Amino acid sequence: MDPLLQNIETYKKEIESFIAGDARSAEEFRIKYLGTKGIVKSLMGEMKNIPADNRKEFGRLMNDLKIFAETKYESFRETISSQHQFAGDQMDFSLPGDPATPGSRHPITLMRNRIVSIFQRLGFSVADGPEIEDDWHNFTALNISENHPARDMQDTFYIQHQMEGHTDWLLRTHTSNVQIREMEKGKLPIRIICPGRVYRNETISARSHCFFHQVEGLYVDEHVSFADLKQTLYFFAQEMYGKEIKPRFRPSYFPFTEPSAEMDITCFICGGKGCRICKQTGWVEILGCGMVHPKVLENCGIDSNKYTGFAFGMGVERPAMLLYGVNDIRLFSENDVRFLKQFTSMA
Repeated sequence: MDPLLQNIETYKKEIESFIAGDARSAEEFRIKYLGTKGIVKSLMGEMKNIPADNRKEFGRLMNDLKIFAETKYESFRETISSQHQFAGDQMDFSLPGDPATPGSRHPITLMRNRIVSIFQRLGFSVADGPEIEDDWHNFTALNISENHPARDMQDTFYIQHQMEGHTDWLLRTHTSNVQIREMEKGKLPIRIICPGRVYRNETISARSHCFFHQVEGLYVDEHVSFADLKQTLYFFAQEMYGKEIKPRFRPSYFPFTEPSAEMDITCFICGGKGCRICKQTGWVEILGCGMVHPKVLENCGIDSNKYTGFAFGMGVERPAMLLYGVNDIRLFSENDVRFLKQFTSMA
């Protein structure tokens, strides 16, 4: 038993001289002396080898060693905890914190919300529809038959997929599909705007992209006239671009409206004097519009002898480019933080 007693005294001196300056060294102490495979447990395992007459004395010495080690470990923990608390007390909470960079809305979202808010003040509600569409809702119901030359005006992304008997599925080329779906519901009158993303198979450049955004509008009711369309768009143009601008309508052609027109406004960059934005004409085209074609109404189950309506549509990227001075449409889809940070204050 004498060697074991000497070991107990040796370990007691080690414990007494052990210094733990941080949590890591304190944990090392616990594992070495108090762990499941530590020194105290190992010495306890020698109890079976101690003569019966000496086991009581040996047990007392081991209990003292264990209590001594546990007390030492607790003192380490208290010291380390107080050091951390002291360090926290020395922090200067009057110092400024790390700056938090505010987020921002995308410029396309800013422009779309601005357009939508103007028409909402006129009583228009927002409608939404699918971006993957069938041929009927994207073309045929809009008076664009299979061999209609107007289809050549829109290079379409077709999808090879068959569902419910349809074989011609595509990425919508305009948000007019939402107008068709709303008219098919048969709940009249209808006064909606349809913002959304559209797709066309065009060459990507600084001025065009294979996907972009539109906001289209539709109003169907009894006795709706072209005068209603003009006054609605006059109000929009002045709210959007300023009271000083002057609008004009030019005859145009769209298969889903008759009569059809394109709306120009005096260039808000040069005030109508002529610049590179308006190509020296003093006018900028902002949207297309017209009275809903009677065939479109009939295709949607609406009596064209009783109801009339007008529709209009505009892109979002082009007015955003003009308003924010952006010279490359690709910047809107590249997610460059340096570009997007410029719009933080506008969100």
